[in-house]
Amino acid sequence: MTTLAPPEGPASTETPEAPPPPSSRSRWLRRGPLLPALVFSIIVTQLPFLLTILISTLHWNILRPGERRFAGLANYATVFTDARLRAAVVNTVVLTVSVVLLSVLLGLALAVLLDRRFPGRGVARTLLIAPFLVMPVAAALLWKHAIYNPTYGLINGTLNWIAQLFGGTGPTIDWVSTFPMTALVISLAWLWTPFMMLILLAGLQSQPGDVIEAATLDGASGWQIFRFMTLPHLRQYLELAILLGSVYVVQTFDHVFTITQGGPGSATTNLPYEIYLTTFRKYEYGEAAAAGVVTVIGTIVLATFALRLISSLFDEEVTR
Repeated sequence: MTTLAPPEGPASTETPEAPPPPSSRSRWLRRGPLLPALVFSIIVTQLPFLLTILISTLHWNILRPGERRFAGLANYATVFTDARLRAAVVNTVVLTVSVVLLSVLLGLALAVLLDRRFPGRGVARTLLIAPFLVMPVAAALLWKHAIYNPTYGLINGTLNWIAQLFGGTGPTIDWVSTFPMTALVISLAWLWTPFMMLILLAGLQSQPGDVIEAATLDGASGWQIFRFMTLPHLRQYLELAILLGSVYVVQTFDHVFTITQGGPGSATTNLPYEIYLTTFRKYEYGEAAAAGVVTVIGTIVLATFALRLISSLFDEEVTR
């Protein structure tokens, strides 16, 4: 005996009611705990920046306190036409591009090595991260005195030891004076390579292992897997590392001040160090403020690209 199911009624066309929007009081209750941090951030960052913009419109040299007057955009014109500032911009670009590219390449190589399993990988990872934990001034002093020093530095000491093995005398080269920009690039790359390595290692560890295993079973070589699968997967991580590295390296002051002091001449003077010289050697506060505003705007542009890239990475992880 079969039982008949009751006839189905007409499909309901009613849509569930949307929850009422939160009241203004509830919104303020959620945002209230963030207000002290917001006010503190505005006081600490935005008010000094607005004051810097105001100072950048003044002709102000503290050696001539009675001659302070409104200059309009004259200081900005000086920033873009002064030969020293143009040289500082060129040095900043050369230093930033060289350090970022070298540290990204080294960081990628180290990340690929650390992505493999081998005895002592944890110890190796800790040792490779250690340079990034050193304070920039301490790292600059280490390179200047312990490595680059022409008398007792590690480089000349090693060369002298090798030369003595063959019965000769090694060179005594002042590396900072002879190769100032190269000395800065190498010391900064040593400092920032662990940062790049950590970003790229995170990208490598997010790569799906089953896809790599399938490619290996299909006969793909290690180089083919790296070129056609790993590098495309790391593209966003590489872009993130380059953008963040550029934002940080363009602000470098410690190494320039400690190792070369902008010399010889102005061969290694970058924008932050030139701003320092304009403020504390020339005492041109308005001109230094204008250069600082231009530098901050350039850094904000780079940071905007970096934040957009970070948000796209988060969106990609959420959709997986």
